[in-house]
Amino acid sequence: MTVAGIRYRALGRVTRPTATERQAASMAVAGGDEYDVIVVGAGPVGENVADQVVRGGLSALLVERELVGGECSYWACIPSKALLRPAAALADARRVDGAATAVRGGPNPEQVLARRTSFTHNWSDDSQVGWLDYAGIALVRGTARLVGERQVEIRTRDGGARRVAARQAVVLATGSRATVPDVPGLAEADPWTSRDATSATAVPDELAVLGGGVVGCEMATAFAALGSRVTLIARGERLLPRLEPFASEAVLAGLPKAGVDVRLGATVTAVERDEAGVRIDVADADATRTVRADEILVATGRTAAVEGLGLETVGVTELRVDDSCRVAGVDWLYAAGDVNGRALLTHMGKYQARACGAAIVARAGGDAAEPTPWSRYAATADHAAVPQAVFTDPEVGAVGLTEAEARDAGLPVRAVEYDLGQVAGASLFADGYAGRAKLVVDTGREVIVGATFVGATSAELVHAATIAIVGEVPLSRLWHAVPSFPTISEVWLRLLEAYGR
Repeated sequence: MTVAGIRYRALGRVTRPTATERQAASMAVAGGDEYDVIVVGAGPVGENVADQVVRGGLSALLVERELVGGECSYWACIPSKALLRPAAALADARRVDGAATAVRGGPNPEQVLARRTSFTHNWSDDSQVGWLDYAGIALVRGTARLVGERQVEIRTRDGGARRVAARQAVVLATGSRATVPDVPGLAEADPWTSRDATSATAVPDELAVLGGGVVGCEMATAFAALGSRVTLIARGERLLPRLEPFASEAVLAGLPKAGVDVRLGATVTAVERDEAGVRIDVADADATRTVRADEILVATGRTAAVEGLGLETVGVTELRVDDSCRVAGVDWLYAAGDVNGRALLTHMGKYQARACGAAIVARAGGDAAEPTPWSRYAATADHAAVPQAVFTDPEVGAVGLTEAEARDAGLPVRAVEYDLGQVAGASLFADGYAGRAKLVVDTGREVIVGATFVGATSAELVHAATIAIVGEVPLSRLWHAVPSFPTISEVWLRLLEAYGR
Protein backbone atom coordinates (compact mmCIF):
# COMPACT_ATOMS: atom_id res chain seq x y z
CA MET A 1 0.00 0.00 0.00
CA THR A 2 1.25 3.49 -0.78
CA VAL A 3 1.75 6.06 1.95
CA ALA A 4 -1.19 7.98 0.52
CA GLY A 5 -3.28 4.84 0.94
CA ILE A 6 -2.17 4.49 4.53
CA ARG A 7 -3.12 8.07 5.23
CA TYR A 8 -6.46 7.66 3.50
CA ARG A 9 -7.32 4.73 5.73
CA ALA A 10 -5.97 6.59 8.75
CA LEU A 11 -8.70 9.16 8.31
CA GLY A 12 -11.21 6.58 9.43
CA ARG A 13 -13.25 6.46 6.23
CA VAL A 14 -15.33 3.33 5.69
CA THR A 15 -15.97 3.82 1.95
CA ARG A 16 -14.96 6.33 -0.69
CA PRO A 17 -17.67 8.86 -1.56
CA THR A 18 -19.67 8.11 -4.66
CA ALA A 19 -19.58 10.41 -7.67
CA THR A 20 -22.97 11.80 -6.64
CA GLU A 21 -21.74 12.51 -3.12
CA ARG A 22 -18.63 14.26 -4.43
CA GLN A 23 -20.70 16.38 -6.76
CA ALA A 24 -23.10 17.33 -3.97
CA ALA A 25 -20.21 18.17 -1.67
CA SER A 26 -18.54 20.31 -4.33
CA MET A 27 -21.77 22.24 -4.87
CA ALA A 28 -22.15 22.69 -1.13
CA VAL A 29 -18.73 24.25 -0.65
CA ALA A 30 -19.27 26.72 -3.46
CA GLY A 31 -20.64 29.26 -1.02
CA GLY A 32 -18.14 32.07 -1.40
CA ASP A 33 -16.94 33.06 2.06
CA GLU A 34 -19.67 31.28 3.97
CA TYR A 35 -19.61 27.61 4.87
CA ASP A 36 -21.64 25.39 7.15
CA VAL A 37 -18.56 24.42 9.16
CA ILE A 38 -15.12 26.01 9.43
CA VAL A 39 -12.39 23.79 10.85
CA VAL A 40 -9.16 25.42 12.02
CA GLY A 41 -6.34 22.90 11.68
CA ALA A 42 -6.04 20.22 8.98
CA GLY A 43 -4.33 17.46 10.92
CA PRO A 44 -6.00 14.06 11.37
CA VAL A 45 -8.53 15.59 13.77
CA GLY A 46 -9.53 18.44 11.48
CA GLU A 47 -9.67 16.15 8.46
CA ASN A 48 -11.99 13.76 10.28
CA VAL A 49 -14.32 16.53 11.44
CA ALA A 50 -14.55 17.93 7.90
CA ASP A 51 -15.04 14.47 6.41
CA GLN A 52 -17.82 13.70 8.86
CA VAL A 53 -19.79 16.88 8.25
CA VAL A 54 -19.45 16.67 4.45
CA ARG A 55 -20.67 13.08 4.56
CA GLY A 56 -23.62 14.42 6.55
CA GLY A 57 -24.54 16.87 3.80
CA LEU A 58 -22.87 20.04 5.09
CA SER A 59 -20.11 22.14 3.53
CA ALA A 60 -16.73 22.42 5.21
CA LEU A 61 -13.69 24.65 5.01
CA LEU A 62 -10.33 23.60 6.45
CA VAL A 63 -7.79 26.27 7.38
CA GLU A 64 -4.19 25.09 7.73
CA ARG A 65 -1.04 27.15 8.31
CA GLU A 66 1.43 24.30 7.72
CA LEU A 67 0.87 20.88 6.12
CA VAL A 68 -2.42 19.10 5.56
CA GLY A 69 -2.10 15.92 7.58
CA GLY A 70 -0.68 17.68 10.61
CA GLU A 71 1.71 16.66 13.36
CA CYS A 72 0.96 12.94 13.19
CA SER A 73 1.75 12.53 9.51
CA TYR A 74 4.94 14.56 9.37
CA TRP A 75 6.50 14.96 12.83
CA ALA A 76 4.98 12.48 15.28
CA CYS A 77 3.31 9.06 14.98
CA ILE A 78 4.28 8.14 11.43
CA PRO A 79 7.94 9.24 11.25
CA SER A 80 8.73 8.22 14.83
CA LYS A 81 7.48 4.68 14.28
CA ALA A 82 9.33 4.55 10.97
CA LEU A 83 12.51 5.37 12.90
CA LEU A 84 11.81 2.71 15.52
CA ARG A 85 10.70 -0.21 13.37
CA PRO A 86 14.04 -1.29 11.77
CA ALA A 87 15.73 -1.78 15.16
CA ALA A 88 12.67 -3.65 16.44
CA ALA A 89 12.72 -5.97 13.43
CA LEU A 90 16.39 -6.76 14.02
CA ALA A 91 15.78 -7.31 17.73
CA ASP A 92 12.97 -9.76 16.93
CA ALA A 93 15.28 -11.71 14.63
CA ARG A 94 18.05 -11.81 17.23
CA ARG A 95 15.66 -13.45 19.69
CA VAL A 96 15.06 -16.49 17.46
CA ASP A 97 17.70 -19.21 17.25
CA GLY A 98 18.24 -19.99 13.60
CA ALA A 99 17.57 -16.42 12.55
CA ALA A 100 19.92 -14.63 14.94
CA THR A 101 23.03 -15.73 13.07
CA ALA A 102 21.75 -13.99 9.92
CA VAL A 103 21.72 -10.58 11.66
CA ARG A 104 24.85 -8.59 11.01
CA GLY A 105 25.19 -5.27 12.80
CA GLY A 106 22.52 -2.71 13.51
CA PRO A 107 20.22 -0.57 11.40
CA ASN A 108 21.72 1.44 8.55
CA PRO A 109 21.15 5.07 9.61
CA GLU A 110 21.01 6.49 6.10
CA GLN A 111 18.51 3.89 4.95
CA VAL A 112 16.40 4.29 8.09
CA LEU A 113 16.24 8.07 7.61
CA ALA A 114 15.41 7.62 3.92
CA ARG A 115 12.60 5.19 4.74
CA ARG A 116 11.28 7.64 7.33
CA THR A 117 11.31 10.40 4.73
CA SER A 118 9.36 8.23 2.30
CA PHE A 119 6.56 7.95 4.85
CA THR A 120 6.37 11.74 5.16
CA HIS A 121 6.45 12.17 1.36
CA ASN A 122 9.49 14.36 2.02
CA TRP A 123 7.18 16.68 3.97
CA SER A 124 4.91 17.28 1.00
CA ASP A 125 1.14 17.21 1.54
CA ASP A 126 0.15 16.86 -2.12
CA SER A 127 -1.57 13.50 -1.55
CA GLN A 128 -3.52 14.86 1.42
CA VAL A 129 -4.65 17.92 -0.53
CA GLY A 130 -5.71 15.63 -3.34
CA TRP A 131 -7.89 13.71 -0.92
CA LEU A 132 -9.56 16.93 0.26
CA ASP A 133 -10.42 17.79 -3.35
CA TYR A 134 -11.77 14.29 -3.88
CA ALA A 135 -13.91 14.47 -0.73
CA GLY A 136 -15.34 17.89 -1.54
CA ILE A 137 -13.63 19.73 1.35
CA ALA A 138 -12.43 23.30 0.75
CA LEU A 139 -8.95 24.38 1.92
CA VAL A 140 -7.38 27.74 2.66
CA ARG A 141 -3.75 27.95 3.68
CA GLY A 142 -3.15 30.51 6.39
CA THR A 143 -3.51 31.35 10.07
CA ALA A 144 -7.03 31.64 11.46
CA ARG A 145 -8.39 33.75 14.28
CA LEU A 146 -11.88 34.11 15.72
CA VAL A 147 -13.13 37.67 15.31
CA GLY A 148 -16.76 37.33 16.36
CA GLU A 149 -19.71 34.96 16.49
CA ARG A 150 -19.10 32.30 13.82
CA GLN A 151 -16.63 34.70 12.19
CA VAL A 152 -13.06 33.74 11.32
CA GLU A 153 -10.32 35.91 9.88
CA ILE A 154 -7.59 34.17 7.89
CA ARG A 155 -4.16 35.63 7.32
CA THR A 156 -3.15 33.93 4.10
CA ARG A 157 0.37 32.95 3.15
CA ASP A 158 0.66 35.78 0.65
CA GLY A 159 0.07 38.32 3.43
CA GLY A 160 -3.55 38.97 2.60
CA ALA A 161 -6.59 38.73 4.86
CA ARG A 162 -9.88 36.96 4.30
CA ARG A 163 -12.95 36.80 6.52
CA VAL A 164 -15.17 33.73 6.40
CA ALA A 165 -18.37 32.86 8.24
CA ALA A 166 -19.77 29.58 9.52
CA ARG A 167 -23.50 28.94 9.26
CA GLN A 168 -23.39 26.11 11.81
CA ALA A 169 -20.11 25.72 13.69
CA VAL A 170 -16.44 26.57 14.03
CA VAL A 171 -14.18 23.73 15.15
CA LEU A 172 -10.74 24.30 16.65
CA ALA A 173 -8.40 21.42 15.84
CA THR A 174 -5.05 23.14 16.25
CA GLY A 175 -3.41 20.39 18.31
CA SER A 176 -0.55 21.01 20.71
CA ARG A 177 3.08 22.09 20.69
CA ALA A 178 6.14 20.83 22.54
CA THR A 179 6.71 22.50 25.89
CA VAL A 180 10.19 23.88 26.56
CA PRO A 181 10.70 24.27 30.32
CA ASP A 182 12.09 27.46 31.84
CA VAL A 183 15.65 26.28 32.44
CA PRO A 184 18.47 28.84 32.29
CA GLY A 185 20.04 28.78 28.85
CA LEU A 186 17.81 26.04 27.44
CA ALA A 187 15.84 28.11 24.95
CA GLU A 188 19.00 29.92 23.85
CA ALA A 189 20.73 26.57 23.22
CA ASP A 190 18.35 25.89 20.31
CA PRO A 191 17.13 22.55 21.66
CA TRP A 192 15.49 19.84 19.61
CA THR A 193 11.82 19.15 20.14
CA SER A 194 10.10 16.00 18.91
CA ARG A 195 9.76 17.65 15.50
CA ASP A 196 13.52 18.03 15.13
CA ALA A 197 14.10 14.45 16.27
CA THR A 198 11.64 12.87 13.85
CA SER A 199 12.78 15.01 10.91
CA ALA A 200 16.53 14.77 11.61
CA THR A 201 18.73 14.45 8.54
CA ALA A 202 21.72 13.08 10.46
CA VAL A 203 22.31 11.09 13.63
CA PRO A 204 24.18 13.00 16.36
CA ASP A 205 27.13 11.24 17.96
CA GLU A 206 25.81 12.22 21.40
CA LEU A 207 22.21 13.04 22.26
CA ALA A 208 20.79 14.15 25.60
CA VAL A 209 17.06 13.53 26.09
CA LEU A 210 15.24 15.60 28.69
CA GLY A 211 12.08 13.80 29.84
CA GLY A 212 11.05 10.28 30.80
CA GLY A 213 7.66 10.07 29.11
CA VAL A 214 6.67 8.30 25.91
CA VAL A 215 8.46 10.65 23.51
CA GLY A 216 11.63 10.67 25.57
CA CYS A 217 11.78 6.89 25.92
CA GLU A 218 10.92 6.20 22.28
CA MET A 219 13.39 8.70 20.83
CA ALA A 220 16.12 7.50 23.20
CA THR A 221 15.44 3.98 21.89
CA ALA A 222 15.48 5.07 18.25
CA PHE A 223 18.65 7.14 18.32
CA ALA A 224 20.58 4.66 20.45
CA ALA A 225 19.79 2.03 17.81
CA LEU A 226 21.01 4.40 15.09
CA GLY A 227 24.35 4.85 16.83
CA SER A 228 23.98 7.85 19.14
CA ARG A 229 25.35 7.76 22.67
CA VAL A 230 22.16 8.73 24.48
CA THR A 231 21.73 10.12 27.98
CA LEU A 232 18.14 10.28 29.22
CA ILE A 233 17.51 12.71 32.09
CA ALA A 234 14.21 12.55 34.01
CA ARG A 235 13.10 14.45 37.09
CA GLY A 236 10.87 11.67 38.35
CA GLU A 237 11.90 8.53 40.16
CA ARG A 238 10.53 6.32 37.39
CA LEU A 239 9.95 6.42 33.67
CA LEU A 240 6.47 6.48 32.13
CA PRO A 241 4.83 7.39 35.45
CA ARG A 242 1.27 7.06 34.13
CA LEU A 243 1.69 3.34 33.45
CA GLU A 244 1.66 0.39 35.81
CA PRO A 245 4.92 0.27 37.83
CA PHE A 246 5.97 -3.07 36.31
CA ALA A 247 5.75 -1.55 32.82
CA SER A 248 7.94 1.37 33.86
CA GLU A 249 10.44 -1.02 35.42
CA ALA A 250 10.62 -3.11 32.26
CA VAL A 251 11.36 -0.08 30.08
CA LEU A 252 13.91 1.16 32.62
CA ALA A 253 15.66 -2.21 32.44
CA GLY A 254 15.54 -2.26 28.64
CA LEU A 255 17.01 1.16 27.88
CA PRO A 256 20.51 0.49 29.31
CA LYS A 257 20.63 -2.75 27.32
CA ALA A 258 20.04 -0.60 24.25
CA GLY A 259 22.93 1.65 25.26
CA VAL A 260 20.99 4.47 26.94
CA ASP A 261 22.40 6.07 30.10
CA VAL A 262 19.30 6.71 32.23
CA ARG A 263 19.44 9.26 35.04
CA LEU A 264 16.34 9.39 37.23
CA GLY A 265 15.60 11.91 39.96
CA ALA A 266 17.76 14.41 38.09
CA THR A 267 17.08 18.06 37.33
CA VAL A 268 18.66 20.12 34.57
CA THR A 269 19.77 23.37 36.18
CA ALA A 270 21.50 25.06 33.24
CA VAL A 271 22.21 24.55 29.55
CA GLU A 272 24.75 26.22 27.32
CA ARG A 273 25.64 25.67 23.68
CA ASP A 274 29.25 26.27 22.69
CA GLU A 275 31.52 25.31 19.81
CA ALA A 276 31.78 21.74 21.08
CA GLY A 277 28.01 21.22 21.37
CA VAL A 278 25.74 21.44 24.40
CA ARG A 279 26.78 21.49 28.05
CA ILE A 280 24.06 20.40 30.48
CA ASP A 281 24.32 20.80 34.23
CA VAL A 282 22.39 18.02 35.95
CA ALA A 283 21.68 17.95 39.69
CA ASP A 284 20.59 14.84 41.58
CA ALA A 285 20.46 13.96 45.27
CA ASP A 286 24.23 13.71 45.50
CA ALA A 287 25.80 16.39 43.34
CA THR A 288 25.69 18.46 40.17
CA ARG A 289 27.34 16.87 37.15
CA THR A 290 27.91 17.97 33.59
CA VAL A 291 26.61 16.06 30.56
CA ARG A 292 28.00 16.85 27.13
CA ALA A 293 26.04 16.23 23.94
CA ASP A 294 25.83 17.37 20.34
CA GLU A 295 22.09 17.95 20.69
CA ILE A 296 19.55 18.10 23.51
CA LEU A 297 16.02 16.85 22.86
CA VAL A 298 13.31 18.36 25.07
CA ALA A 299 10.50 15.85 25.64
CA THR A 300 8.85 17.21 28.76
CA GLY A 301 5.25 17.45 27.63
CA ARG A 302 2.97 19.38 25.32
CA THR A 303 0.86 22.52 25.56
CA ALA A 304 -2.44 23.19 23.81
CA ALA A 305 -1.95 25.38 20.72
CA VAL A 306 -4.42 28.15 21.55
CA GLU A 307 -2.21 31.20 21.07
CA GLY A 308 -3.64 33.68 18.61
CA LEU A 309 -6.96 31.90 18.14
CA GLY A 310 -8.94 34.90 19.38
CA LEU A 311 -10.83 33.02 22.06
CA GLU A 312 -11.20 36.22 24.04
CA THR A 313 -13.26 37.74 21.22
CA VAL A 314 -16.05 35.24 21.92
CA GLY A 315 -15.76 35.31 25.71
CA VAL A 316 -13.83 32.07 26.18
CA THR A 317 -11.22 32.18 28.95
CA GLU A 318 -10.92 28.42 29.49
CA LEU A 319 -11.27 25.78 26.79
CA ARG A 320 -13.61 23.27 28.45
CA VAL A 321 -15.64 20.90 26.28
CA ASP A 322 -18.39 18.33 26.72
CA ASP A 323 -18.39 14.83 25.21
CA SER A 324 -19.39 16.22 21.80
CA CYS A 325 -16.38 18.58 22.05
CA ARG A 326 -18.63 21.66 22.22
CA VAL A 327 -16.99 24.51 24.15
CA ALA A 328 -18.73 25.44 27.38
CA GLY A 329 -20.79 28.60 27.03
CA VAL A 330 -20.57 28.92 23.23
CA ASP A 331 -23.09 26.74 21.41
CA TRP A 332 -21.45 27.06 17.95
CA LEU A 333 -17.80 26.56 18.96
CA TYR A 334 -16.10 23.16 19.26
CA ALA A 335 -12.56 22.04 20.12
CA ALA A 336 -11.38 18.53 19.25
CA GLY A 337 -8.11 16.71 19.72
CA ASP A 338 -5.03 17.80 21.67
CA VAL A 339 -6.21 21.39 21.89
CA ASN A 340 -8.92 20.46 24.41
CA GLY A 341 -6.50 18.57 26.66
CA ARG A 342 -8.69 15.48 27.15
CA ALA A 343 -6.49 12.75 25.68
CA LEU A 344 -3.35 13.79 23.80
CA LEU A 345 -3.18 10.87 21.38
CA THR A 346 -3.87 10.91 17.65
CA HIS A 347 -6.33 8.04 17.71
CA MET A 348 -8.30 9.66 20.51
CA GLY A 349 -8.34 12.97 18.66
CA LYS A 350 -9.75 11.25 15.59
CA TYR A 351 -12.32 9.55 17.78
CA GLN A 352 -13.35 12.91 19.23
CA ALA A 353 -13.49 14.33 15.71
CA ARG A 354 -16.00 11.73 14.58
CA ALA A 355 -18.20 12.40 17.60
CA CYS A 356 -17.84 16.15 17.10
CA GLY A 357 -18.71 16.02 13.41
CA ALA A 358 -21.69 13.78 14.05
CA ALA A 359 -22.98 16.13 16.74
CA ILE A 360 -22.72 19.12 14.39
CA VAL A 361 -24.58 17.27 11.63
CA ALA A 362 -27.30 16.19 14.07
CA ARG A 363 -27.78 19.72 15.41
CA ALA A 364 -27.93 21.08 11.87
CA GLY A 365 -30.56 18.52 10.88
CA GLY A 366 -28.18 17.15 8.28
CA ASP A 367 -28.61 14.09 6.11
CA ALA A 368 -28.68 11.02 8.35
CA ALA A 369 -29.77 8.54 5.69
CA GLU A 370 -26.46 6.67 6.00
CA PRO A 371 -25.18 7.41 9.51
CA THR A 372 -21.71 6.22 10.36
CA PRO A 373 -21.50 3.82 13.33
CA TRP A 374 -19.95 6.40 15.65
CA SER A 375 -22.61 9.05 14.95
CA ARG A 376 -24.72 7.62 17.78
CA TYR A 377 -22.06 8.12 20.43
CA ALA A 378 -20.34 10.92 22.29
CA ALA A 379 -16.60 10.75 23.03
CA THR A 380 -17.06 8.93 26.32
CA ALA A 381 -14.00 6.67 25.95
CA ASP A 382 -11.80 9.66 26.88
CA HIS A 383 -12.70 9.16 30.52
CA ALA A 384 -11.58 5.60 31.27
CA ALA A 385 -10.88 3.62 28.09
CA VAL A 386 -7.92 5.33 26.41
CA PRO A 387 -5.56 2.86 24.69
CA GLN A 388 -1.90 3.62 24.11
CA ALA A 389 1.24 1.93 22.86
CA VAL A 390 4.87 2.67 23.73
CA PHE A 391 7.31 1.38 21.10
CA THR A 392 10.33 0.83 23.30
CA ASP A 393 12.10 -2.50 23.84
CA PRO A 394 10.13 -4.08 25.41
CA GLU A 395 6.93 -2.66 23.97
CA VAL A 396 4.14 -1.57 26.27
CA GLY A 397 0.44 -1.59 25.49
CA ALA A 398 -2.12 -0.29 27.97
CA VAL A 399 -5.76 0.74 28.13
CA GLY A 400 -8.08 2.00 30.83
CA LEU A 401 -7.17 2.50 34.47
CA THR A 402 -4.10 1.36 36.33
CA GLU A 403 -4.72 -0.51 39.55
CA ALA A 404 -3.85 2.61 41.55
CA GLU A 405 -6.19 4.78 39.50
CA ALA A 406 -9.03 2.30 39.90
CA ARG A 407 -8.57 2.22 43.67
CA ASP A 408 -8.35 6.02 43.83
CA ALA A 409 -11.67 6.12 41.94
CA GLY A 410 -13.23 4.04 44.71
CA LEU A 411 -13.79 0.93 42.64
CA PRO A 412 -13.75 -2.52 44.25
CA VAL A 413 -10.65 -3.88 42.57
CA ARG A 414 -8.82 -7.13 42.08
CA ALA A 415 -5.76 -7.37 39.84
CA VAL A 416 -4.27 -10.46 38.22
CA GLU A 417 -0.94 -10.83 36.43
CA TYR A 418 0.62 -13.49 34.22
CA ASP A 419 4.09 -14.11 32.86
CA LEU A 420 3.83 -13.76 29.09
CA GLY A 421 6.91 -15.91 28.67
CA GLN A 422 4.85 -18.89 29.87
CA VAL A 423 2.40 -18.56 26.97
CA ALA A 424 3.15 -21.00 24.14
CA GLY A 425 2.72 -18.39 21.40
CA ALA A 426 5.21 -16.07 23.10
CA SER A 427 7.83 -18.76 23.59
CA LEU A 428 7.53 -19.59 19.87
CA PHE A 429 7.74 -15.93 18.91
CA ALA A 430 11.05 -15.41 20.71
CA ASP A 431 13.47 -17.61 22.61
CA GLY A 432 13.46 -16.54 26.24
CA TYR A 433 10.47 -14.24 25.67
CA ALA A 434 10.21 -11.79 28.58
CA GLY A 435 6.97 -9.99 29.32
CA ARG A 436 4.03 -9.61 31.61
CA ALA A 437 0.29 -8.99 31.41
CA LYS A 438 -2.07 -7.50 33.98
CA LEU A 439 -5.82 -7.06 34.21
CA VAL A 440 -7.57 -4.75 36.65
CA VAL A 441 -11.08 -6.03 37.41
CA ASP A 442 -14.01 -4.21 38.97
CA THR A 443 -15.24 -7.04 41.23
CA GLY A 444 -18.61 -5.38 41.75
CA ARG A 445 -19.54 -5.68 38.08
CA GLU A 446 -17.03 -8.42 37.17
CA VAL A 447 -15.72 -6.40 34.23
CA ILE A 448 -12.23 -5.32 33.22
CA VAL A 449 -11.42 -1.63 33.78
CA GLY A 450 -7.71 -1.71 32.94
CA ALA A 451 -5.14 -3.83 31.13
CA THR A 452 -1.38 -3.59 30.58
CA PHE A 453 0.86 -5.78 28.43
CA VAL A 454 4.66 -5.67 28.30
CA GLY A 455 6.74 -7.61 25.80
CA ALA A 456 7.56 -7.90 22.10
CA THR A 457 4.51 -6.98 19.94
CA SER A 458 2.44 -6.48 23.09
CA ALA A 459 0.88 -3.35 21.62
CA GLU A 460 -1.10 -5.65 19.33
CA LEU A 461 -2.85 -7.15 22.37
CA VAL A 462 -4.39 -3.87 23.46
CA HIS A 463 -7.37 -3.67 21.17
CA ALA A 464 -8.94 -6.84 22.52
CA ALA A 465 -8.70 -5.32 25.99
CA THR A 466 -10.14 -2.05 24.69
CA ILE A 467 -13.18 -3.88 23.33
CA ALA A 468 -13.65 -5.71 26.61
CA ILE A 469 -13.48 -2.46 28.60
CA VAL A 470 -15.63 -0.32 26.32
CA GLY A 471 -18.17 -3.12 25.87
CA GLU A 472 -18.16 -3.85 29.62
CA VAL A 473 -17.98 -7.54 28.72
CA PRO A 474 -18.53 -9.67 31.86
CA LEU A 475 -15.73 -12.08 32.69
CA SER A 476 -18.27 -14.89 32.45
CA ARG A 477 -18.65 -14.08 28.74
CA LEU A 478 -14.94 -13.61 28.10
CA TRP A 479 -14.45 -17.31 28.88
CA HIS A 480 -16.23 -17.93 25.55
CA ALA A 481 -13.86 -15.67 23.59
CA VAL A 482 -11.43 -18.49 22.82
CA PRO A 483 -7.93 -17.37 21.72
CA SER A 484 -6.26 -19.17 18.82
CA PHE A 485 -3.45 -21.56 19.69
CA PRO A 486 -0.52 -20.98 19.63
CA THR A 487 -0.69 -17.20 19.74
CA ILE A 488 0.41 -14.66 22.33
CA SER A 489 -3.28 -13.81 22.74
CA GLU A 490 -3.65 -17.05 24.68
CA VAL A 491 -2.59 -14.93 27.66
CA TRP A 492 -6.26 -13.96 27.89
CA LEU A 493 -7.15 -17.52 28.86
CA ARG A 494 -4.30 -17.63 31.38
CA LEU A 495 -5.40 -14.35 32.97
CA LEU A 496 -8.98 -15.61 33.32
CA GLU A 497 -7.68 -18.80 34.89
CA ALA A 498 -5.61 -16.74 37.32
CA TYR A 499 -8.69 -14.73 38.23
CA GLY A 500 -10.84 -17.83 38.68
CA ARG A 501 -14.28 -18.72 37.37
